[in-house]
Amino acid sequence: MTKVAFFSAQPYDQRFFDAANRTTFKSHGFELIYHPVALSAQTVPLAEGCDAVCIFVNDMLDADTIEALHGLGVRGVLLRCAGFNNVDLEAAKQFGLFIARVPAYSPEAVAEHAVALMMTLNRRIHRAYNRVREGNFALDGLLGMTMHGKTVGVVGTGKIGLATARILHGFGCRMLGFDPMTSAEFKEIGEYVDLEVLLEQSDIVTLHCPLIPATEHIIDVKALGQMKPGAMLINTSRGGLVDTRAVISALKLRHLGALAIDVYEQENGIFFLDHSSEIIDDDIFQRLMTFPNVLVTGHQGFFTAEALSEIAEVTLENLICFAAGSSCNNALVVTAPDREVNA
Repeated sequence: MTKVAFFSAQPYDQRFFDAANRTTFKSHGFELIYHPVALSAQTVPLAEGCDAVCIFVNDMLDADTIEALHGLGVRGVLLRCAGFNNVDLEAAKQFGLFIARVPAYSPEAVAEHAVALMMTLNRRIHRAYNRVREGNFALDGLLGMTMHGKTVGVVGTGKIGLATARILHGFGCRMLGFDPMTSAEFKEIGEYVDLEVLLEQSDIVTLHCPLIPATEHIIDVKALGQMKPGAMLINTSRGGLVDTRAVISALKLRHLGALAIDVYEQENGIFFLDHSSEIIDDDIFQRLMTFPNVLVTGHQGFFTAEALSEIAEVTLENLICFAAGSSCNNALVVTAPDREVNA
């Protein structure tokens, strides 16, 4: 039986993975063990006796953690997400770990959430909701803009960016795109331009690119200065794409009109947990939350039943490849010369 230790596991992870393991994958004999704590060098001992670990966006798989996992006999790492900026791939290759991810899962889920953030922030739905519950039906302070005819810049036109663009094109928006890898599908509904042009012309800028060295703080002081005064910025990709301190300054100067984020560059230790009875010890995040034109959700863009089902199924398919020692289309690292797994 192949044993897998899940880190940063939430009740919904167990629900969807257990369901898939009982039905679609019941003949493979996977034993799934769930731990709510994040993976780090300090929590590696929880994986003792396991063949593989399954991690999420805020688990750290640095060189020390990889070496410690290898020392326990763990030879496989399954990412139940698309991004892998938290993984030291060179160290994984050095220690011969199999690493595979879920490259795409219901891109429409994240796209729909991005558009929901735009609409909520634009029409002040969150503020109107609270007013009405208090019996306040005044409209002052709730003025929005008509989306039809506005220019939206999509930074990153992969599957999620394209899905977002298609929704907004249906609203009647003019679509601009920036991506080193162009898409024929995006060209049917929008126009590719340089990033500077996109920032200068867009009423709304929405980020849909991976976090890699070339995109870290792609929205910095310079980029914010190039944005149209009063423009809206949306980030549902990775927190590290945005320099939060620079964004706070742009908000204080009234240059950035509004901000909606589903991710935060220091979200590890904050998101996916209940801190309602605690003081969040992050002054930058707390300052961000004081702005009336800022909307924050806790990395829930992926959080639909369809997406979670797909994540579980693809992750367990990757596990089959690992257990069988066969090729895997979703593998980031495949070398595992000393692996011993009972498939």
